[in-house]
Amino acid sequence: MALNFATNNSLSAITSLPSGISGGGLNLISTQTASDSSTISFTSGIDSTYKEYIIKFINVHPNSSDQQLLINFSTDGGSNYNTTKTTTVFRVGHAENGSGTELAYQTAQDLAQSTSAQSIFYTANQDEASQSGFIHLFEPSSSVFVKHFMGFTSSDRNTQCEQQWFAGYNNTTSPINAFQFSTNTSTIGTGTFKLYGVT
Repeated sequence: MALNFATNNSLSAITSLPSGISGGGLNLISTQTASDSSTISFTSGIDSTYKEYIIKFINVHPNSSDQQLLINFSTDGGSNYNTTKTTTVFRVGHAENGSGTELAYQTAQDLAQSTSAQSIFYTANQDEASQSGFIHLFEPSSSVFVKHFMGFTSSDRNTQCEQQWFAGYNNTTSPINAFQFSTNTSTIGTGTFKLYGVT
């Protein structure tokens, strides 16, 4: 096999990659915007095209205070959001005035073989308050393995910066082909939700 070298140390003349080489980027599949929405559902675009998907949620603001943003998954295209999950959650926080800090495992928000929606985080509904973050979902179309996911969120809640990490798996070998966001008792006032495939 012949090797080609860039003799002037410049790759500016390359305009595209050969078909066998991945660009390693994010491909936007779809975007949804909440507007007093009871749920935000993604029921298409999740298939065997990608081994990893990233879900981003940006400036999510609930219509009531101290709401949990929740996510659940589906194996039947969104007819039911009730996959069995086992998860783990921890949170850190720091008050605006420096008076308090937190680092704690969140026993009340983890799941053990439960079909309930996974709590992503609490957020307040003060005018300026919101939460943003992301979730990685790994090989949802596998018919062999459980479906791992992990995520991170940042929120300003009651004059405190709070961050939460969560991870777990959908304990099913059936393909995951839809997911849904909701809150525990209110609606999602505003927020942008984006689904990406990872090449």
